Amino acid sequence: MNGTSARPSSALNAARRQREWAALGDETIDVLVIGGGITGAGVALDAASRGLRTVLVDKHDLAFGTSRWSSKLVHGGLRYLASGGVGIAHESAVERDILLTRTAPHLTRALPQVVPLLPNIGAAQKALVRIGFLAGDVLRRTAGTSASVLPRSRLVAAAEALRFAPTVRRDGLRGGLLAWDGQLVDDARLVVAIARTAALHGASVLTRVAASDVTGTSAVLTDRLTGETRTVTARSVINATGVWADQVDPSIELRPSRGTHLVFDAAAFGGLTASLTVPIPGSTSRFIFAFPAAHNRVYLGLTDEEAPGPVPDVPHATEAEIDFLLDTVNTVLREPLTRNDIRGTYAGLRPLLRTGDDSTADISREHAVLTSPTGLITVVGGKLTTYRKMAEDTVDAAIAHAHLTASPCRTRDLPLIGAVSGKARDGIEAPNRLVERYGSEATDILELIDRDPALAAPVAPGIDVTAAEFVFATTHEGALDIDDLLDRRTRIGLVDSDRKAATPAAEAAFIRP
Repeated sequence: MNGTSARPSSALNAARRQREWAALGDETIDVLVIGGGITGAGVALDAASRGLRTVLVDKHDLAFGTSRWSSKLVHGGLRYLASGGVGIAHESAVERDILLTRTAPHLTRALPQVVPLLPNIGAAQKALVRIGFLAGDVLRRTAGTSASVLPRSRLVAAAEALRFAPTVRRDGLRGGLLAWDGQLVDDARLVVAIARTAALHGASVLTRVAASDVTGTSAVLTDRLTGETRTVTARSVINATGVWADQVDPSIELRPSRGTHLVFDAAAFGGLTASLTVPIPGSTSRFIFAFPAAHNRVYLGLTDEEAPGPVPDVPHATEAEIDFLLDTVNTVLREPLTRNDIRGTYAGLRPLLRTGDDSTADISREHAVLTSPTGLITVVGGKLTTYRKMAEDTVDAAIAHAHLTASPCRTRDLPLIGAVSGKARDGIEAPNRLVERYGSEATDILELIDRDPALAAPVAPGIDVTAAEFVFATTHEGALDIDDLLDRRTRIGLVDSDRKAATPAAEAAFIRP
């Protein structure tokens, strides 16, 4: 059980990391979690909030891998319903509701999605999409989500479709099909919030710490900043390393798939306020979508291509995927987009279990919790939306296997750091862009500016991030270098020119007195 005497804080920083690294071995660890993505952070929070002494390590940074390359959406699972996955569709809808209404209302929001009804969409395909959206309404109701949180789907006139997506072709536009889903302000920020909440409950969160020689009860940990190595023991060790899981536990076999997105300036889509959802030619259940994102951008995705071979630290979009996304979205746009409009790209790998000869687009996204012969527990598969349920199942398995004494799972109703909604959110005296990123902690950013007005300056011209946010990331969000600031605490780094412009401010954040 958690034997710490001082009241834990949610603040993650270099000083805390150094203290907690030095203290390893002085107490018994109940749960060692390897991997600091959405799944590992969720496992750490679940375990720590049950009273288990928990340590989370990642050889890079929080959300370094797949968890920062998602579509930033909180899906209700409609696609899985279309392929017969009723269970995972319902689970996704339930977990979406938990995120939107209880655990992370500050980092999530309702997002309209509109399918423009153009001549290339015939009556049969229109009917299929409409039926799918109605099924989504049923999912929403069975998950207990109010229509005030996610409105019902409906048909809209051409004028309304154009208000949502102004750059859609007008010729032949017969209106649109409108539905609602959830969107994250940012996926990496969600991971950081989960990890900080775990730290608040006593977990040690140690980035730049690599694990090797992993068994069900031990691992060799190496501080990648100093080279120092130590062997730690734990009552249970959990492998939550995503697409690298089979490198930690060779007894499993993964079949990763790559999802690619393109990054545009918001102006390229003329003030897009919805997810512009475009059917993929030849498919009745797959779509690509363009949606508004942080820093006045639009993301366009998503591919689903098998990605065999060695797993890179940072995947990259292929030329064929870029062409596919451009060609597909241009079927509905008045003025075609070209490669010159693209500001950046990103790609992520999904850790799918190898199940047979199906394409990766058809492999189930259900998660699996596996126990190796050494007792190492591995969690793979799943999706960002269902991270909490994945974590609950994983910790349940660890408790049963290691005979741990712990409280019941608490995370269904445990707000993350900064969580605020309704009148309390409306009453926060801070710019809305800060409230969307930090929730109730938005006022902490303003307090930094009050103490040092120079921190009100943007980190670069035209970028909506202040120097105070960079400082807060170093003192509270565990950022240890400029890559953490530019690529994960913010998403400035997705556009190379923005990254270069903001680098001096990122460097300055680490040399403050």
